[in-house]
Amino acid sequence: MSILTLFCKRDDFFLMYEKWQTPQCLPKKTPVETRGRPRQLHSSEVMMILIAFHQSGYRTLKHFYLRHVCVYWRAEFPDLVSYSRFVQLQKEVLTLLKLYLSTTLGACSGVSFVDSTCLRVCKNPRIASQKVFAGKAGRSKTSIGWFYGFKLHLIINDTGELLDVALTPGKTDDRIPLWVMGVGPLHDSLYGAKRYISKDLREKLRKQGVHLICKVRKNRYPLEVSEAVLLRKRMLR
Repeated sequence: MSILTLFCKRDDFFLMYEKWQTPQCLPKKTPVETRGRPRQLHSSEVMMILIAFHQSGYRTLKHFYLRHVCVYWRAEFPDLVSYSRFVQLQKEVLTLLKLYLSTTLGACSGVSFVDSTCLRVCKNPRIASQKVFAGKAGRSKTSIGWFYGFKLHLIINDTGELLDVALTPGKTDDRIPLWVMGVGPLHDSLYGAKRYISKDLREKLRKQGVHLICKVRKNRYPLEVSEAVLLRKRMLR
């Protein structure tokens, strides 16, 4: 997707949001800008740069902004601000990014997949000195070891389109967000890992028309196998 197409979609969304927000909210007071200067970088431009960063392959936003945006996109963004100012502006568009994400979700085709991944906020030796996400992040363990941060829970369809997303502290059980994720759009089959096995969760999803399919744990048998094992033991007695 070209930068022009990417920006036009974000700008159209922002115009629709402003049109909806005007009759819904009270008028805001014009904030005093830094050093009395008017804002140069529009909110839709900030959104576009943040989304482009995640599609770029750069490891950090700072490198992407300074080495790519400020170098190759000067013509597209003639009023670029410093990186420290851009960090301040990106906080104002987080709600808009969440709303935009909800408008780009796909449709359930009957086959869905649920999984989670860890988002580390620091390396393990720095956990004790971590202050930015103190009280928000959590420590937990995955198949690749311990981490300190958050968990990103995703539900996608069979074509890879995003159906629902949730962000929780790292110590949150993977089954908890699934109680509220995808309540409306899901139907038919939902595939997940062994950590999603729960009798109550399976029954809740079944009432909503969703069949939760998980791999059987090593220390457990499927229902049919369990009944066969019990029957064989009774016969041997």
